[in-house]
Amino acid sequence: MAQPINRYKADLRDFRFLLFEHFKIQDILAKPPYADWGEDECSMVLDEVYRFATEVTGPLNPVGDAVGCRLENGRVITPEGFKEAWEQLWEAGWASVGAPVEMGGQGAPSSLQALVSEMLSGSNTAFNMYPGLSLGAAEVIHQFGTERQKKLYVPKMMDGTFGGTMCLTEPHAGSDVGASTTTAIKREDGTYLIKGTKIFISGGDHDMAENIIHLVLARIEGAAPGTKGLSLFIVPRIRVNEDGSLGEYNDVAVPSIEDKMGIKASATCVVQFGDDDACIGELVGEVEHRGMSQMFLLMNFARIGVGIQGLSVAGSAYLNALDYAKERKQGSAIEDFKNPEAPRAEIIRHPNIRRDLLDMKARVEGIRALVIKLSTHQDRIEALGSSNDELKTYHEGQVNLLTPLVKAYASDQAFRVCETAIQTFGGHGYLKDHPVEQYARDSKIFSIYEGTNAIQSMDLVGRKLGQAGGNNVRAFLGDIQKFIDANKEHPALKDSVASLARAHGAVGQSVMQFLGWFQGGKMGFIPLNSERFLEMMSELAVGWLLLEQAAIAIEKLETVPESHPDHAFYLGKKYAAIYFALNVLSLVPSKARIIATADNSPNEIPDEAFATV
Repeated sequence: MAQPINRYKADLRDFRFLLFEHFKIQDILAKPPYADWGEDECSMVLDEVYRFATEVTGPLNPVGDAVGCRLENGRVITPEGFKEAWEQLWEAGWASVGAPVEMGGQGAPSSLQALVSEMLSGSNTAFNMYPGLSLGAAEVIHQFGTERQKKLYVPKMMDGTFGGTMCLTEPHAGSDVGASTTTAIKREDGTYLIKGTKIFISGGDHDMAENIIHLVLARIEGAAPGTKGLSLFIVPRIRVNEDGSLGEYNDVAVPSIEDKMGIKASATCVVQFGDDDACIGELVGEVEHRGMSQMFLLMNFARIGVGIQGLSVAGSAYLNALDYAKERKQGSAIEDFKNPEAPRAEIIRHPNIRRDLLDMKARVEGIRALVIKLSTHQDRIEALGSSNDELKTYHEGQVNLLTPLVKAYASDQAFRVCETAIQTFGGHGYLKDHPVEQYARDSKIFSIYEGTNAIQSMDLVGRKLGQAGGNNVRAFLGDIQKFIDANKEHPALKDSVASLARAHGAVGQSVMQFLGWFQGGKMGFIPLNSERFLEMMSELAVGWLLLEQAAIAIEKLETVPESHPDHAFYLGKKYAAIYFALNVLSLVPSKARIIATADNSPNEIPDEAFATV
């Protein structure tokens, strides 16, 4: 068997630029709650996690894709090498860099954790789903559980002894979570008998941990229908004794795992609870019917995580395509196309390839900036501590507003970037000899799970725009307007900032369009246009952040000599921003005009008119 090869690539220079030049997280480091973190510590973590990603998890990515998981005697067996990687991951502490210290984590800023997650996920998306979901489940128990539950479950979930899941989806309750039929019958000792079937459960079983702690949404007998009647339960695969030792099997079975298009080494399980009426669960905390509010902590954690997943594979796909374009020779340079004797040119010399490379670069680096923008809002919330001042309210509002953008736009663009990367490779990109076809297959799920991107867009339009009386979106648009006002005469960016200003105005017009539909009761127009609006708002945010980076880079170029590697880096920032502003932001006003036409043909066409077969 050939030695596994790492194909994961990441641009650590861009990571450091984001942290220390663009968002300047050093302003909140070396003091509570980040007293143990400085620039040196952050840089060390980036270097060490990249080493881990390229030496440990990266080589396992094509292996896991080739063999997937298998079910033997009711247990999930992960690919060879996964168990050892799991142990190394937890021992090194990379799975819990950003988790609170009191929970057993290292307490790093969220912005650093996001970049750590990008490297771990990009090197092996399927593998990284296991610790990611375990950490999220532990966070829910830490946040909402009783003191006993925290002591009994969280420490072993934080060292990899136990794994964790979130169990929402059922055969007839997908996006409609409130249709759940899983039941919970209260027992005399205060625990509950759990009965039901959950599907699409990532990490629903595996052989890397001694036990799996499931967080299960279920309806207690007599509870209200819909989401209001749901409660959240801790349901271990093997019961855990009060001293922490493992007890009896808890009637939790995995009868099958799914055969998927991508992320093949992530076990996507059907999980049956209580087939023999012996599955015991305990309420998370002490209050019933809080399941959805408790689960939303994990869901928001997961939605941001999905955005990072999208970024992670897109970033590596782009860098692999860039390397290939520098090496692959095909045809002559455009200026020599009439000369049959001209030497063969690397394909990076061809204008259309250069456009595609710059398009991928702008999208990847812009989405990364959007992810870190959200993360630095989280960091500053933590830095403000228990204060309830206007500044903390502002940061909290921006996290809420940006979450659906990060989840949906990053995941949509991931598939687009992977597609462009395959096109750059040509026919070779369609082969398993190169990683980009796997990246494309792995990335398609990102727009579907943890709330489809259509649902994210409805959340944005239906809830997030109106939150805090509209103050959150006004603050977002206000921040961009300040940048426009300060840079509209920028000698190198004037045209690009003008494009940003037009996109800004178009987004504002569409906000008013949706408000009018809501007030007029024209609800059918909203889902027809919400996805387009989310894309517009995301492009506005990305264009703004790229131009912020360009302004910083142009200033730096005044003092950085051409011979220094940073000179090329800063030029890249300048041209990525200009390209995005003139080629992507320029389309935002036309999308606003489409929304304003209020085309209702999808609602008007009769069902039988879609096809006559």
